[in-house]
Amino acid sequence: MKTQSTIDRRICVAPMMDYTDRHFRFLLRLLSPSALLYSEMINAHAIVKGDAERLLAFDPSEHPVALQLGGSDPATLANAASIGVAFGYDEINLNCGCPSDRVQSGRFGACLMGEPQRVAECVSAMRGAGVPVTVKCRIGIEPGGGDDDFDFLCRFIETVSPAGCDVFVVHARKAILTGLSPKQNREIPPLRYDVVERLVAAYPQLTLIANGGLHSVADVGSCLERFDGAMLGREICQNPYRLAELHRAFYDPEWQPSREDVVKRYVDYAHERLAEGARLSQLLRHMLSLFNGLPRARSWRRFIAERAGLATTTPDVLLDSLRIVSRVEIAA
Repeated sequence: MKTQSTIDRRICVAPMMDYTDRHFRFLLRLLSPSALLYSEMINAHAIVKGDAERLLAFDPSEHPVALQLGGSDPATLANAASIGVAFGYDEINLNCGCPSDRVQSGRFGACLMGEPQRVAECVSAMRGAGVPVTVKCRIGIEPGGGDDDFDFLCRFIETVSPAGCDVFVVHARKAILTGLSPKQNREIPPLRYDVVERLVAAYPQLTLIANGGLHSVADVGSCLERFDGAMLGREICQNPYRLAELHRAFYDPEWQPSREDVVKRYVDYAHERLAEGARLSQLLRHMLSLFNGLPRARSWRRFIAERAGLATTTPDVLLDSLRIVSRVEIAA
């Protein structure tokens, strides 16, 4: 019997380094009240030893929001998870999918799939924080996965799940640990959704979220017919309004926030964060793609980018730039 969770995981936005910071998540929440949002991966050691307020603070409107941790030491991860829960995160996710050399050198990310017992110990330790602990992984790794990819994945799942993890987010590609960059690892290894489907059949009691290569509402609809949830990443970075379309398709058929209203609400938020010491460039960069797919989107981006570095620029530059595109959305 599948464990019930109070978190709706049908639509998730992937944890993405240098992108899914609190400002981007606030924007996404304006576009979808219900999607599950993930932080960027944050090193557990940095949380325990560093500036937790800077790393973990977020706006209450971002709920439901999950904190993704990177690490491999159970005690450090448990400490970081407890700190994250104190800040209000709804879920703790362990990264077992990132293939970058920098992450591997710290003995975490995708290489951890080769140490399932260690992952189980980490999950067991983090469960003490009192919120769901989930794992994001790949369908396998090279080198180290063995000849039978599915058996390797099953051994990983069967070792980790009894430690207290019943939700797995599975990127339906192998992670190639040597010779490919993180970007290439998102594109070159073939998508194997058939492998994730075999997991669904083998472990019906688990909640399985599929990730990789999802772009359109139709893609997500097809995914939800087979899996418990769909996770999108780069598509939402490149076209954040896609999240509003997904919310309308799968949560609320009346939902249609105007981009102009989203801009105005984001400007108010940006003024608040700027007063707290946030950098204007960080606040503005997430808005550049809001009008992607519509006429004059390039002019919108250029207008903002040209002014972002000026000392006199404020978040109101977004309001000024609305005159470029304000009539376009109505026509579209």
